[in-house]
Amino acid sequence: MAGGRRAAAGQCQAAGADPAAAQEHFRVGLNYVEHVAESSRALDTAKELPKQPIIFSKPPTSVIGPNEAIEHNRTITQQLDWEVELAVVMGRTARRIPEAQALDFVFGYSVMIDVSARDNRRAGQWLYSKGQDTYAPFGPCIVTADEIGDPHALDLWLTVNGVEKQRSNTRHMLFKVPLLISDISAAITLEPGDIIATGTPDGVGAGRTPQEWLWPGDVVEAEVAGIGRLRHPVVAV
Repeated sequence: MAGGRRAAAGQCQAAGADPAAAQEHFRVGLNYVEHVAESSRALDTAKELPKQPIIFSKPPTSVIGPNEAIEHNRTITQQLDWEVELAVVMGRTARRIPEAQALDFVFGYSVMIDVSARDNRRAGQWLYSKGQDTYAPFGPCIVTADEIGDPHALDLWLTVNGVEKQRSNTRHMLFKVPLLISDISAAITLEPGDIIATGTPDGVGAGRTPQEWLWPGDVVEAEVAGIGRLRHPVVAV
């Protein structure tokens, strides 16, 4: 399984990154209303709410485990940004799954930080900006789906150097988890261990006035209620 072993039912299993064993890592862009608004102001994305989920991916090599360092390469980026997200971990092969059945295919949930080099977007494409090594901190564990219950009632927040930057609740997702699974599986088979990061709320560095970025020496912490907290230093490379 991507990022670690399966948990026994009702437990939280530590999730260490194992890129060699990782499956697919899907990401959902612009999935909170306020983030759509701040992105349109700061990142030249559309002002209108998306009518369908915006799906992209990160390579397995971008994943790191709890407490590992986020790398900052000044020769590549001067605009390193943060995004806290609820991560869905698939437990069964899912192909063309109706929305009403989608949650039956979920093994559990975890926390993901979507690190982004905002100045590395290329013609609107996000892969190079978001897929670099260490840009997908994951963990600290996988909580089984039976322990979470409703994945759309979870507070999530992120701090930089102890200062809160993001706080919201997963109920504010535009596209809920069952729709995301149904939408992706309509054309792409989801396998056990695949991860779907469900999007971030507002409060990212690019959307602030003045804009704020991560630098070596910073510490990023992200938490989803009922799952746990990630803590990652930023280091120069």
